[in-house]
Amino acid sequence: MGINMITDQKWSITRYSAEDKERWDRFVRRSKNGTFLLQRDYMDYHADRFRDCSLLIFCNQKLMALLPGNLSGDCFYSHQGLTYAGMLFSPSITLQQAESVFHTTLNYLQTECGAKSLVYRSIPHIYHRYPAEEDLYILTRLGATLTARSISSVIPLDDRLPFRTLRRRQLKKAQTYALTIVEDEDFASFWNILEENLRERYSVSPVHTLEETLRLHKNFPRQISLFRVCDGIETLGGCVVYETDEVAHVQYIAASPRGKKCGALDLLFHQLIYDRYAQKRYFDFGISTEHGGQILNKGLLFQKEGFGARAIMYDVYELKL
Repeated sequence: MGINMITDQKWSITRYSAEDKERWDRFVRRSKNGTFLLQRDYMDYHADRFRDCSLLIFCNQKLMALLPGNLSGDCFYSHQGLTYAGMLFSPSITLQQAESVFHTTLNYLQTECGAKSLVYRSIPHIYHRYPAEEDLYILTRLGATLTARSISSVIPLDDRLPFRTLRRRQLKKAQTYALTIVEDEDFASFWNILEENLRERYSVSPVHTLEETLRLHKNFPRQISLFRVCDGIETLGGCVVYETDEVAHVQYIAASPRGKKCGALDLLFHQLIYDRYAQKRYFDFGISTEHGGQILNKGLLFQKEGFGARAIMYDVYELKL
């Protein structure tokens, strides 16, 4: 199985199994571009929906990289159930070694898995603990095609732009009410508002069910947080935030009609950006596009840009093997 890509360095691959969980999670935590979304207690919440084909890549029996992924027909995805899931690298890896990782992996996918193509969801650079874009260079050299590019709106928290006039006006309005911001575990009260908003505006449901979100929060209580804006006991709106080493990422946002009218979300995001997550490097509002970036939700983007967020890319590449 090993391929001699570099003199005296023998590369080999093991397909992930449950016995590898501890080693997998430990590597994700020390890798230069892994987040808790790539740990098995997050990845496996929907294991029944995907044919897992995650890979561990070794050099001289030392674990150097991981590739979270699944097979669908003769295509390998990295990973269909996640927003991003590219190659996870050891901090010590060099570009030449990263090239060997890719060549070994592509050979394995063809010969051992029968894959004829690779769909690669790259990890946006803001989530990297240390520069880790070797994969983008290597994919380009291999002839991969950029097939999807989605815009996410991000604030660099050490150099923020001010809120736009409309957002400041809404914030000032919210401050005239006796509203409170609560960080707690009452996901159910927020989920009712979220589901109603998504159903009325887009005729869709949240990607995660309430039950799945509660289970994920139980697995990652420090990384997955709920914030609600309340008037007394009434929930007016809120958001779910995924916290990684570098980024506070807003996974879900919603407000009731009354919450929108009184500026509940403006009050909430002012607190999160200027206080709760002020020490993070980035505040990521998430994507405002559909169908691989072909459809732009201009109203949603306008709201996010009003808080000072600007564009980064969530990219997907495809490579014929």
